[in-house]
Amino acid sequence: MARSGLPYLLVDAFAETPGAGNRIALVLDARGMSAAQMRQVALRLDQPQVAFVTDWEGMSFEVRYYTPSGEVEFAGHAAVALALTLVREGRLPEGSKKLYLRAVSETLPVEIVYENGEPAKAVVRGPAPRFRDPPLWRQVQEFTEALGANERYLHRGLPYGVAFTGLWSLFLPFVAPGLLDDLEPDMERLSELCAALEVATVHTYAPLGPRSFYARDFAPLLGIPEDPVTGSANAALGALLARAGVVPRWEGEVKLTILQGHRLGVPGQVEVRVEYAPSGELQRVFFGGRAVLAESGILEI
Repeated sequence: MARSGLPYLLVDAFAETPGAGNRIALVLDARGMSAAQMRQVALRLDQPQVAFVTDWEGMSFEVRYYTPSGEVEFAGHAAVALALTLVREGRLPEGSKKLYLRAVSETLPVEIVYENGEPAKAVVRGPAPRFRDPPLWRQVQEFTEALGANERYLHRGLPYGVAFTGLWSLFLPFVAPGLLDDLEPDMERLSELCAALEVATVHTYAPLGPRSFYARDFAPLLGIPEDPVTGSANAALGALLARAGVVPRWEGEVKLTILQGHRLGVPGQVEVRVEYAPSGELQRVFFGGRAVLAESGILEI
């Protein structure tokens, strides 16, 4: 790496003020960096996740995502933060409304929404939603106990299951938001169960209204005991809820708002939109929100 210092930015996704939402470290120029070097930088920055822009051409940017435990295919909050930052930092022509993020698995289009002439929100088309067979009820009970809860607190009218829009997650519905805030997981046991079920996170959620939910996300296998506010898991939650038909649907789409991060003192808000094909099948899932610059610096290397 023929450079003495590496510029980076710390950006809070799904938030309007610094210190809220989900923080991501961004390296906007990681050209020529090896996987080992990116891993080392990710460890030294000491942030839950780091996004590296490894190449670009026109409106298309190649991105790799790292957590403390290694590379992951996708990070939703990173995509939102990165897209807005690229526009705000002048890496695209002024007024640009669309760009593309090329991740390991696929290329995702991102729409930039302007308010009063300024880039205010990024809306990402998430990876195509996928589903696996729901776990056995015995496994649901084991996960619930590892979370520090009782199965009586599970919401029987909302779906549980395993879904993917970037990462595989197990979704468990609870009766009320307050029950989520009371969860105190046994992280070692939760890691064992996640590894056995082959899921990256456990996403717990509870209803706030017909189209709004409160969530907490636990990802000990990724080195993140609790993910403050997550785009990919909430996009998958939207797909799971739409597939189950438990949220209102108008004109071929479902719109949801998910609040997360409050228990950690970093409240954030994710907007999710699920679109259907004319055949009635789920076609696309979008998620988005705001992001704000918290800090900039140079890492000596």
